[in-house]
Amino acid sequence: MLTRNCLSLLLWVLFDGALLTPLHSQPQQTLEAEPRENVVPVSGRRSSAQRVKRGWVWNQFFVLEEYMGSEPQYVGKLHSDLDKGVGTVKYTLSGDGAGTVFTIDETTGDIHAIRSLDREEKPFYTLRAQAVDVDTKKPLEPESEFIIKVQDINDNEPKFLDGPYVASVPEMSPVGAYVLQVKATDADDPTYGNSARVVYSILQGQPYFSIDPKTGVIRTALPNMDREVKEQYQVLIQAKDMGGQLGGLAGTTTVNITLTDVNDNPPRFPKSIFHLKVPESSHVGSAIGRIRAVDPDFGKNAEIEYSIVPGDGGNLFDITTDENTQEGVIKLKKPLDFETKKAYTFKVEASNLHLDHRFQSVGPFKDTATVKINVLDMDEPPVFSKPMYTMEVYEDTPVGTIIGAVTAQDLDAGSSSVRYFIDWKNDVDSYFTIDATEGTIATNELLDRESTAQYNFSIIASKVSNPLLTSKVNVIINVLDVNEFPPEISVPYETSVCENAKPGQVIQIVTAADKDLSPAGQRFSFRLSPEVSNKPNFTVHDYRNNTAGIETRRNGYSRRQQELYFLPVVIEDSSYPVQSSTNTMTIRVCRCDSDGTILSCNVEAIFLPVGLSTGALIAILLCIVILLVIVVLYVALRRQKKKDTLMTSKEDIRDNVIHYDDEGGGEEDTQAFDIGALRNPKVIEDNKIRRDIKPDTLRFPRQRPPVEDNTDIRDFINQRLQENDVDPTAPPYDSLATYAYEGNGSVAESLSSIDSLTTEADQDYDYLSDWGPRFKILADMFGEEESYNPDKVT
Repeated sequence: MLTRNCLSLLLWVLFDGALLTPLHSQPQQTLEAEPRENVVPVSGRRSSAQRVKRGWVWNQFFVLEEYMGSEPQYVGKLHSDLDKGVGTVKYTLSGDGAGTVFTIDETTGDIHAIRSLDREEKPFYTLRAQAVDVDTKKPLEPESEFIIKVQDINDNEPKFLDGPYVASVPEMSPVGAYVLQVKATDADDPTYGNSARVVYSILQGQPYFSIDPKTGVIRTALPNMDREVKEQYQVLIQAKDMGGQLGGLAGTTTVNITLTDVNDNPPRFPKSIFHLKVPESSHVGSAIGRIRAVDPDFGKNAEIEYSIVPGDGGNLFDITTDENTQEGVIKLKKPLDFETKKAYTFKVEASNLHLDHRFQSVGPFKDTATVKINVLDMDEPPVFSKPMYTMEVYEDTPVGTIIGAVTAQDLDAGSSSVRYFIDWKNDVDSYFTIDATEGTIATNELLDRESTAQYNFSIIASKVSNPLLTSKVNVIINVLDVNEFPPEISVPYETSVCENAKPGQVIQIVTAADKDLSPAGQRFSFRLSPEVSNKPNFTVHDYRNNTAGIETRRNGYSRRQQELYFLPVVIEDSSYPVQSSTNTMTIRVCRCDSDGTILSCNVEAIFLPVGLSTGALIAILLCIVILLVIVVLYVALRRQKKKDTLMTSKEDIRDNVIHYDDEGGGEEDTQAFDIGALRNPKVIEDNKIRRDIKPDTLRFPRQRPPVEDNTDIRDFINQRLQENDVDPTAPPYDSLATYAYEGNGSVAESLSSIDSLTTEADQDYDYLSDWGPRFKILADMFGEEESYNPDKVT
C-alpha cells in the first residue's frame, strides 16, 4: 500500500510537471535514474519528509488500441543506473497482463505488447518492474509499480439505447412545438479527441420536424399539421461522432410520431333533409328513426349532441344521442293517429359537446337538418272512451241489476263492430256480467260490503273484423254500505266506582263502534234503558260528540250491600234505517283512598296501595324484610332463654311444665315438652272436624267410633291412620295430621284449646262490624266461621 501511494504521488508530479511525453512525440520511453525525495503518508497522517535514494525511476507508458502490425508493438524501456551494460542486471515484469499481453527483454528492459488491445474492454494495465542482480539473484532496486494506458481510437459508432421511440404531438401545433428528445451513446473515450462527440440530424421526416444537433430535441417544423389529413409520421434520426466530420461513425433510430386530435372540425349533416315513415301503431317511447351528423374529429372531440328546434310538429318527438355510434335516435313522445294527422316536419340541430376556444373564430360548431315523418295507416284495436271506469252499487242489490256500462269504438276508416267480455282472472270476477254487444255491466251475485268493499277487474274489447286486435280497460266497482248493523259500545264493558264516590262524578267515558261503513257526519246517541231510568244509582250523560259519560247519582256505595251494578245503555246511529242496541255495562264497587285511587276491588282485603312508584315499593319491601329478621332474632333469643330455664330432669316428662306464667310457643311448640302426654281421649267428640281442611257449609261431619278410656296410645294412632287411609277427603300423605289426644289418665283432662269448638261456637262476633271499616274484614272472617255449625246438620 505504501509503494502504491508513493507511485501515485510521483505520477501526478511527473504528469503535472510536463515530465511525461506523448507516445507519438517520444518513440522510446525510458526509465532514467534520478534521485528524488518521496513523501509517503502513514495511516492517513502526513509523516515527516524522508529522503529516499532511488537507483531508477519509472514513467507512464501508452499503447495504441486495435494495433494490427506484424511485429509486436513497442511500448517503452526500463533502465537502472546500476546497469553498466555488461549484462549483470536482469529486468522482470509482473502485474496485469505480464507475460500474456506484455513482455520484457530481461537484458535491455524493452517492453512490447504481443496482442491487439481494446480500450473499451480494459482502458489501462497496472504492472510492477524489478531490477535483479544476475549473479546473486538479489534485487538491485525496490520493486516499483507503473501504468500502461491504452490510447483510444474511433472504433465505436453512436448507439440509441432507448430506440425506437414513440411520441405524440397535438395537431395544429405551432412551429417549434416540443415533441421528444433522443440520446445516443458512444463507447469511445470522451476525454480524448472527438471520437465521442456526437451530432444529431434528420435523415427522413422533413419538412415536418426538426432536431437540435447537440441536444437531440425534436420539434415541429411545419405549422397547421392536420390529423384528419395525416395522423402518423415516421422520422429517421442519425447520430454521428467526430463532431459530424467526414470519416466519423454514425448510428440511426426511428421515431414514430402521432398527431393527437383537437376539436377543429364542426359536425356536418351529409344531407339537408331526412325522410322517415312511421306506423301510427308505434308505441310511445319507441325509436322510430335515426339520423347522423359526421364529425372527422376523434374521441370526445367527436361527441355530438342532437336537439329538436322548437317549431311546428316537434312536440310529438324527442331525440337522443347513441353514445356508441354518435347517431341521433328519434323517439315518439305522444301516440300518432293517421286519421288526425298524416305528416310531421321539424328541424334537428347537431352540435359538439366539447369546444376548443382556439377554433371558435372558424365558425359555429353546429349544423341543422330537416326531418320529415310520414304516418302510415294501420289497423288498430278499439279505443275505450275512458282510460278507467269507476262505478258504485249498494250492497244486497238484486242479482241482474245494471250498474254501469263501458264503450269502445273502432277509429279506423273501415269501422268495425266491437265485442266486450270480462278478463277472467279469479273467482271475484264472477260477481258481475257484461253484455257483449252493449257493454253494460250487471250484478251476478249478491254483494256484501263487509266481505268485499271494492271489486277491480278488466274489460276487453275486440274488433269483429279482426278479433286479434283487442284493448283492455280497468273497471273499479265500489260497494256502498247499507245500515244493517247496530252500534255497540267499544271496550271496556266493565268499569269501577269508589265507595266514597260523590253524586255527578264521571266514572267512565264510553264510545261506540259500528260494523257498517259510517258515512261522514255519522252521529251516535247514548241513553239509559227505560227500565233502569228510575233507579238513582247511575246515569248516562251524552256529550253529543259520539262519546258519553257514566256518572254517579248518589253519595257513596257499599260493597257489603252490593258489589256489582249492571247498567243497560242504549246506543243509536244516525243512518237510514236507524239501528240501535242495548249494551250492559258492569260497574264494580271498589275501596279507594281519599284521592280516589283504587285500593281493592275484591271481597278480601288488599292492603297494597296502588299508584306507588317502584322506589316506594322497594323501600316498603326492604322495611318488611328488616322487621322479619328482627322478629326471627327475637324469637330465637327467647327460645334460647327458655331452654336455659327448663328443668333438665328426664325421669318425669310432666315435670317439664313448671312455668305457668310463660305462654310458650303454642300447640306447634314441641321443643320444651311432649304435648302427647297432656292429651285426654275423654274430651274427643265424634263431630270434631279436621283442622287442615277448610270445612264446607253443607259437609257432614265424619263419624268416628269413640275411644275407650284406657286405650293405649299406639292403638289410638293406628286407629287414626286407618281412618285417614279410607277417608277420600283426607289431605295428601305428606300433610301433618293432629289427633287432639291428651293421653290416658290425665286428672286435669285437657289443658289445650285444640278441642274447644263448643267454646268458639258460643262466641258472638257481631259487635266487630260496629267498630268501623277497619274491623270489617275481621268481622267477615269470623262471620264465615259462624256460618258453619255441625250441630245443626241432620
